[in-house]
Amino acid sequence: MSLASATRKGAGATAPAAPPVQQQLRRKRRRAAARNLAFLSPWLIGFSVFFLYPLISTIYFSFTKYNGFGSPVFSGLKNWDYVFNDLPAFWQGLRNTLWLVVIMVSLRVAFGLGIGMLITKIKSGVGFFRTAFYLPYLAPPVAATVAFAFLLNPGTGPVNHFLGEIGLPQPGWFADPDWSKPALTLLAMWGVGDLMVIFMASLLDVPKEQYEAAELDGAGPFQRFRYVTLPNISPIIMFAVVTGVIQTMQYYTQAIVAAKVASGNAAGSGQQFEPGYPSGSTWTLPQMVYNLGFQRFNYGAACVVALVLFVISMAVTSVLLRRKSGFMASDD
Repeated sequence: MSLASATRKGAGATAPAAPPVQQQLRRKRRRAAARNLAFLSPWLIGFSVFFLYPLISTIYFSFTKYNGFGSPVFSGLKNWDYVFNDLPAFWQGLRNTLWLVVIMVSLRVAFGLGIGMLITKIKSGVGFFRTAFYLPYLAPPVAATVAFAFLLNPGTGPVNHFLGEIGLPQPGWFADPDWSKPALTLLAMWGVGDLMVIFMASLLDVPKEQYEAAELDGAGPFQRFRYVTLPNISPIIMFAVVTGVIQTMQYYTQAIVAAKVASGNAAGSGQQFEPGYPSGSTWTLPQMVYNLGFQRFNYGAACVVALVLFVISMAVTSVLLRRKSGFMASDD
């Protein structure tokens, strides 16, 4: 073997082999995944700290006996059995909460849409009416509830006085179990300015050409609303319904403030107050979570009620979002 051929052979043996194409692709994928994780890390950290960890902790504490001071002791299904079988107020709170979800959310969406359509039809003074209907939404919930409790006072309130003057029945409102939830619904409809603004923006985005074509075809106001307005604003309606359901499942402040004012226990802190006045009609599941956890120090049972709220909220939201008229248009 010649010296030149041996040199070429030795050089070929020591030269590094080129990496395979598949190995290069895997490295590119790993770099892309690391880059994506870096961009997603703020959301992942927030999701883990403020949602995933609290959810896992709530599930864990629901199976333990824990008062917030000592160490949790595993108790199996005792908390679940206590809430579902030995706590009648749970079912009453669940019925009240679902009543508010169905009635309050439906009326707020319908009223907000109606006010939005009315203001978009006004030729002059739009800014004044838009501001007048939006300002109640900015009122603090406690102040607004206290004001409504005095306005709807069955004995001295101006609303019942006016109803009596025109010969109409005078309800007990927050002091009557049959009228307490309708009174809370009136309060929610009074602060419907947020939905009004959202619906006004969506209504102004409906193409005018579609209304003109519908008029040329002889469509009346109802037909134009059904076949032109609704298909264009259906994603906004779905958004309003979903967010309304989630907010109403957390309904707490207005109900407990109205109950305190109507029962005469609206004094300062330090007084023990069992929510739900009158006769448990304003008792909701978020109030039960607070009552069990921070007043009775039964964190296990409070976590059970919180998980029930979470499951119901997720189930209702999932059902609503599966509708083809929701956020994504139909492929038909």
